Amino acid sequence: MSDQPSVTTVQLNHTAVYASDRQTSADFLAGILGLRVGAPFGPFLPVDLGNGVTLDYYEKRDAPIQSQHYAFLVPDEEFEAMIARLEAGGVTYYADPSHTVPGRTNDWFGGRGAYFEDPDGHNMEIMTRPYVRP
Repeated sequence: MSDQPSVTTVQLNHTAVYASDRQTSADFLAGILGLRVGAPFGPFLPVDLGNGVTLDYYEKRDAPIQSQHYAFLVPDEEFEAMIARLEAGGVTYYADPSHTVPGRTNDWFGGRGAYFEDPDGHNMEIMTRPYVRP
């Protein structure tokens, strides 16, 4: 018998996202994804992703924010509305993670996807199909 938990029981519950202004960053992402910002929890401001996972925005003002990548699997029927919200907010989106193809989406894995930056330069991704892994 192993003391290791079963892989099927391990789930991501939350992760902290550093931001120069937690309210601005949480509002930005929630607005694009059509979600809501939760009540503050200590120093954190959560965005509930609806699958038991929260992004907990945490203000970090003592050092530059290190850019991270966050990918969101979104419903097909909501993808166009998210792109429209990016366009309405003047946010450039890209078909690729290197941000070399502006104003375009991709069609990888039989779905659609796009990348954009949040107010602190985090590389956000929306996609309608998960990546196929070997």
